[in-house]
Amino acid sequence: MSNSRRSFIRKSFLTAGTLSVSSLFQKSIAEDIKDALIGLNELSPLEAAQNEELWARIQQAYTTSNAIINLNNGGVSPQPKVVQDAAKRYYTYCNEAPSYYMWRILDQGREPLRAKLADLAGCSPDELAINRNTTEAINTVIFGLDLKAGDEVVLTKYDYPNMINAWRQRERRDGVVLKWLDFDIPMESDDEIIKKFNNAITPRTRVFHITQMINWTGHIMPAKRLCELARKNNIESIVDGAHTFGHLDFRIPDLGCDYFGTSLHKWLCAPFGTGLLYIRKEKIKDVWPLLASPENQTDNIRKFENIGTRSFAIEQAIGSAIDFHNAIGSARKEARLKYLKTYWTDAVKDIPKIKFYTSLKPELSGALFNFGIEGMDAGPVHNKLFIGYKIHTSPIKWEKVNGPRITPHVYTKKYDMDRLITAIKKIADGA
Repeated sequence: MSNSRRSFIRKSFLTAGTLSVSSLFQKSIAEDIKDALIGLNELSPLEAAQNEELWARIQQAYTTSNAIINLNNGGVSPQPKVVQDAAKRYYTYCNEAPSYYMWRILDQGREPLRAKLADLAGCSPDELAINRNTTEAINTVIFGLDLKAGDEVVLTKYDYPNMINAWRQRERRDGVVLKWLDFDIPMESDDEIIKKFNNAITPRTRVFHITQMINWTGHIMPAKRLCELARKNNIESIVDGAHTFGHLDFRIPDLGCDYFGTSLHKWLCAPFGTGLLYIRKEKIKDVWPLLASPENQTDNIRKFENIGTRSFAIEQAIGSAIDFHNAIGSARKEARLKYLKTYWTDAVKDIPKIKFYTSLKPELSGALFNFGIEGMDAGPVHNKLFIGYKIHTSPIKWEKVNGPRITPHVYTKKYDMDRLITAIKKIADGA
């Protein structure tokens, strides 16, 4: 690792308050976490992914329960203690004189935070709005586009319900036509997905709705190729990146999309209720905000942030989450998450009755993965995992998917995966 990289990590964690301490014990833990992060950065992503000793030390940065193995990080992820502390610190600060500290002090941190997020996203700050979650971001685009009766939208049966409901409302209210695509599960071919989107195109097609990582299974869709296909046919491309930002190593402009939304409280481990909306610069003027903005903001990304009083504390604490993420590194984080997925799936894939709803191809899934047991619904398997082994998952029964969704995170230990493997074997065996 370069001296500049090592210096960045030390500066982030010591001078920026990222590992703030209030006791000798906490200081010792903070130093251990800092040293572990430096150690990770001296390894390649593949080497880092397999170093259990370093990840066990990084686990100390989280305040997760010792009584429950949380494998539902896809729903919402815990925040490192440094992020929790930042939110509490800003919240206390606001309460000293709310209207002064909120609007005149913390509000001045929004533009530096926007720049920091944009650097992580790989886009211009003028293309990025800070909001509360993926639903708010993508619904802003769905309801903000000028579409009329007969205009067609191509989407899939495996998109997220809040987005599906938004499109159905536009169908009822405005007469847009929804063209639903279905797939075999697990999906194994990018070419087949591209072919189905391509075959759905007509002269009336106006929008491709693309879920970059399917919520139900974790399948990684060929978002870049789909956006290229959309652009080639003068079609708008909306990418739901709820489960990819902070999970996979990419930059938003790499996808070539027109619009992108994500939740920062998932894989980035930012405070609950934080998200972002990306709109390609030249598209901003053509999208109506959900809440009215001044006319002079027509082509300004900030027109999507006029929501009135918001939580300044959790918004500013996003910066600490970015620091923590960057200290690990996007490539190392993705490698670790995929390593944990591969570790447990390799151990159970040959067990009789086990069914995978997600592809095992490394390029087609990250940490998020879904499995089922023949003869059992998702709910009973989920219940057995929790009641018998205190393993918390998310039971999924949607279209052709019927099994628990497993989502480890960077604080998840290989020991936790071993417990999952033991539990799956016993449940599949009828125990």
